[in-house]
Amino acid sequence: MTGGLDRLDRIAVRGLRAHGYHGVFPEERREGQDFVVDVVLGVDTRVAARSDDVADTVHYGVLSGRLVDVITGEPVNLIETLAERLAAVCLEESPVREVEITVHKPDAPIPHKFDDVTVTILRRRT
Repeated sequence: MTGGLDRLDRIAVRGLRAHGYHGVFPEERREGQDFVVDVVLGVDTRVAARSDDVADTVHYGVLSGRLVDVITGEPVNLIETLAERLAAVCLEESPVREVEITVHKPDAPIPHKFDDVTVTILRRRT
């Protein structure tokens, strides 16, 4: 990265699962489905490593709860929109400089065999 920032460290939460009601079809909004989210946070962990204090880093347990609230909260049509909302929550954490969010929709209403549907976005603090 430029602008005086060193290369960022990574904190990841992978496979965060919650039941949400997102989708464009009425049955998705009515019955809901499980969504799986992978979050990779770009942070500088050196201050936390020196202090050994969770207050100097991202409390990923608390953040995970906030992300689940988004997944289980207000429905949206597109997982692209869901990913954007999740990224915004992550960027509210002061140590987070960038975030990569992957939203998995393994039970998407596709009439063919498939393993997964995902959308991945990368957002940086401006």
